[in-house]
Amino acid sequence: MATENEHVGDCPEDLEYAEEEDSKDIMKFQRVLDALQKPAIEEMMAALPAPVKRRIKALKKLQLEQINIEAKFFEEVHALECKYHKMYAPLYEKRHTVISGEYEPKDDECDWVSDEEEEITKDLEEKANLAETPKVEEDVKGIPDFWLTIFRNVDLLSEMVQEHDEPILKYLTDIKTKFIESPMGFVLEFYFAPNEYFTDSVLIKEYDMKCLPEADDPFGFEGPEIFKCKGCTINWNKGMNVTVKTMKKKQKHKSRGVVRVITKTVRNDSFFNFFEPPVIPEDVNEDDVDEELRLILTTDFEIGHYIRERIVPRAVLYFTGEDIENEEDDYNEDGEEMEEEDDDDNEDCNEIAKNAKDNCKQQ
Repeated sequence: MATENEHVGDCPEDLEYAEEEDSKDIMKFQRVLDALQKPAIEEMMAALPAPVKRRIKALKKLQLEQINIEAKFFEEVHALECKYHKMYAPLYEKRHTVISGEYEPKDDECDWVSDEEEEITKDLEEKANLAETPKVEEDVKGIPDFWLTIFRNVDLLSEMVQEHDEPILKYLTDIKTKFIESPMGFVLEFYFAPNEYFTDSVLIKEYDMKCLPEADDPFGFEGPEIFKCKGCTINWNKGMNVTVKTMKKKQKHKSRGVVRVITKTVRNDSFFNFFEPPVIPEDVNEDDVDEELRLILTTDFEIGHYIRERIVPRAVLYFTGEDIENEEDDYNEDGEEMEEEDDDDNEDCNEIAKNAKDNCKQQ
């Protein structure tokens, strides 16, 4: 006999599956509506009087002029980013000296107490009388595993990091961004302490950007976008390359029955594949790019942009987790808003469906 928890819909998995199915149905219905509405819009446009069509073309030309001005705006914004990045550089350098242990901050530089820390400190002092207990200073240099901890904390990065990557990332001492004003782009520089894995002290990833409306789709312009990236060669020490693995396979001869072992080197999942992105040949049209390759590059561009825009400027807040909590709060708020919008959309969809059904009955 089934228990109460065994009923369909009582378990979180069942609820999640039901919600997923509902979402699929809504998306399917929306696609049907879109398919029905598009011909209706095209018919409406075709039915417009010739003078109105002529004026619409004039409006599109005005729209294109606005987009070209917007492109100039984004170019100036990028120039400002380059200018202010130079002002940030000394602060990033000082941050590096603190993290590495080269510089010990003075008391007045450490005068930062959050409300939570203050409450916890007072509570502990009252209960355990810690004010009178001599403090034991631990012999810790800088902030150990600073960047590795950030990689672990941030989902977008932790998904890339494998277990065999972590010992190497312990040697990561700094990540720097270099802005390129013209042609528009940026460079990510990953600095490593001497280690047994590779001989390089810096690994580089370059990103090229464009800020021009496409000739065949000018109204799709939304600002600067990354369109190309280039990694670097990692000079691995012998037997230390974590981006490849060796597989052995036995083969038996059909007639003689002799068994031989074949060794094959294949690509291995690793964060360090980030420095060897796929390359699209110059003569290949963007529309002809394989979908899987396009997805890999899109994800790569997203990661590069995120490291530049969020991780490097606000590293300490990702180390402590504060910025991660803020992003989750923003995401939850957006999710709630989306749910409300979906409810409204559902009502509209239901109303449209009802009207269509009534019309069919009348006919």
